[in-house]
Amino acid sequence: MQSTDTIRVLMVEDDARIRSSMKMALEAEGFGVAEFERGEDALDGFTKENPDVVLIDIMLPGIDGFEVCRRIRETSDVPIIMVTARNRTEDTILGLEAGADDYMTKPFDTGELRARIRALLRRATNSFATPHGWRSTHRTFGDLEIRPDEGRVLLAGTEVKLTKTEFKLLCELAAAPDKVFSRELLLDRVWGYGYFGDGRLVDVHIRRLRMKIEPDPANPRYVVTVRGLGYRLDH
Repeated sequence: MQSTDTIRVLMVEDDARIRSSMKMALEAEGFGVAEFERGEDALDGFTKENPDVVLIDIMLPGIDGFEVCRRIRETSDVPIIMVTARNRTEDTILGLEAGADDYMTKPFDTGELRARIRALLRRATNSFATPHGWRSTHRTFGDLEIRPDEGRVLLAGTEVKLTKTEFKLLCELAAAPDKVFSRELLLDRVWGYGYFGDGRLVDVHIRRLRMKIEPDPANPRYVVTVRGLGYRLDH
């Protein structure tokens, strides 16, 4: 894990007051902050800044936060937190489906923001660690092969590109096949100990994962929903 004085945060926020308070809170913790008001400028600066984590407001002048997230995700699996003033479920889902790992609704406590950044960075650092209960270098489920030590997933011999969150989620399920994982347990295991999120994070990432690994996402073969309980990975 990096020390906080090397951690770079790229922040895209058009409200100068909020941008200033977030920057002050993060810099007080030793984070380096590159701030941008417009999505276009943030995209231009992304390669130069090479951030460890990205904070993106949804409502931006010019291209919106969803599009900024999608474009970053095309070339990078850097942890992304979407920040929104709107508490609509649709906005949350759109942000996560654009590739975000987490979201926060304004107003929020800056201490919680720092905690979530640390949780995402811990998960990113340990994303290729062997999951608890894993007793081999790889596991195979039909045409699906999972290799946590290599950070790779293959479907019928072809590598599948997953985000770090999707990869970690799949590995946790695969560590105990046929076991039902509650949303709360997956939030703890994947997003970080003591994480206070909600089940939508899990649901949307499961849906994204299914789009990549399932022959028929509408009728999943591998990641199965157990109504009222959670999810399991079937042999």
